[in-house]
Amino acid sequence: MKVSLFKLGLGLTIIGIIWISFIFVETEKTYDTILLKQSDSFELNSEFEGADIGFYRVYMPEFAGEEVFVQILDTKDNVIQEEQVQTKMSVGYFDFNEDGTHTVKVTNISKNQINLQVEFGNTNSQQMIPAGVLILVGSVTMIVMSYLKIKNYKIEQPDENIS
Repeated sequence: MKVSLFKLGLGLTIIGIIWISFIFVETEKTYDTILLKQSDSFELNSEFEGADIGFYRVYMPEFAGEEVFVQILDTKDNVIQEEQVQTKMSVGYFDFNEDGTHTVKVTNISKNQINLQVEFGNTNSQQMIPAGVLILVGSVTMIVMSYLKIKNYKIEQPDENIS
């Protein structure tokens, strides 16, 4: 049985995508749902190790134009990142480089109370590098094989003056 390089590239890409999905699903993250009144704040903590990329997700199921203010605090309560969220769902990423407990602080800056779902954790991006290389190799293989296949493909053009 002969396997083409295109199919091999497709297989490598699919394996890499599944690998990255498993890594992201297995990450340690904290999750909570809360009802925030006007000007109230909510904090969610997560333990991070080493240097990597963290993420937070803020979801408002009954979104009606409300706004929240999100801050990411490091182990010494210094602000790493801040953002004003005005959408139903927002995902943000931030770099951290020290071990310890990091905090996401969400403040309701709208006039209504808001039902919020907040997720906070580490992406484990360093573990995704081999899977990313696998996806890159598979994608480049598919592109090169596609180019070689259509490089000499010619389409017949009809005569201009057909009556």
